[in-house]
Amino acid sequence: MKIGLIGLGSMGVGIAHNILKAGHTLTVYNRSKDKADSLLAEGAIWAASPRALAQGQDAVITMVADDNALQAVTLGEEGLLAGLGQNAIHISMSTVSQALVESLVAVHERHGSGLVSAPVFGRPDAAAAGKLFVAAAGKAEHITQVRPVLEAVGQKLFEVGEQPPQAAVVKLIGNFLISCVIEGLGEGAALAEKAGVAPEKLLEVLTGSIFGAPVYQIYGNLIATGGYMKPGFALPLGAKDNRLVLQAAEAHDVPLPFASVVRDRFVRGMAQGLSGADWSAIARLAREDAGLKH
Repeated sequence: MKIGLIGLGSMGVGIAHNILKAGHTLTVYNRSKDKADSLLAEGAIWAASPRALAQGQDAVITMVADDNALQAVTLGEEGLLAGLGQNAIHISMSTVSQALVESLVAVHERHGSGLVSAPVFGRPDAAAAGKLFVAAAGKAEHITQVRPVLEAVGQKLFEVGEQPPQAAVVKLIGNFLISCVIEGLGEGAALAEKAGVAPEKLLEVLTGSIFGAPVYQIYGNLIATGGYMKPGFALPLGAKDNRLVLQAAEAHDVPLPFASVVRDRFVRGMAQGLSGADWSAIARLAREDAGLKH
């Protein structure tokens, strides 16, 4: 397939490498061209704008930071939609609001192109290894059309519905639950440390028994070692996703008390200068609450 990819952050680069590895023709665009160097060396093609990138493609993937960035690369004279052919598919892999995806569905229908919302679960190392989990929603024929590229970037593809906003909500719920795990692990590790149990020993017991899931292993290790100062997923992005899940919950009249607790953690973390840290750094605030020093 002929694929375009917009957004070469830590996730986008890994996704791009696996698209090339699967034998697809890949054209890339990013605000900073130097991010594309390794991909160009592997045979990727550079495009000067989202519009230029979209021309002649079977599908265009966007993997950008937030709603504003997705709108900027999609709409307008130089947006991808201006170059995307009818019957081509826009695959939105970004974690964005349900409301934005709803609006993009209407825009694509008027244009004659398709939209598949396909956000992913996994950190940059999983993206590089092709081990992401992909949650896709869109018309069945659209998902079938782009299935080869979705399967190229992930270890498992979940089809969650025929309305693209459904996948957006699934991703926001997933990130909400991860943030709750981080908060719970942070509080538990603080209690263990105050009680004289080394946090790494606590996590060894938990992840080696009833909490053996990857989310506990990955974030438990970051918390036990203080490795959250090297961001795989920056704290402000976690705050953004928290804000979006609360917006979705309000739109559907669903209270999320734990999301409100975690929201305050993110706000406090940014106020204390942790914007450059991984989102798991909110666990450090639980240590501070317990009177523990760094």
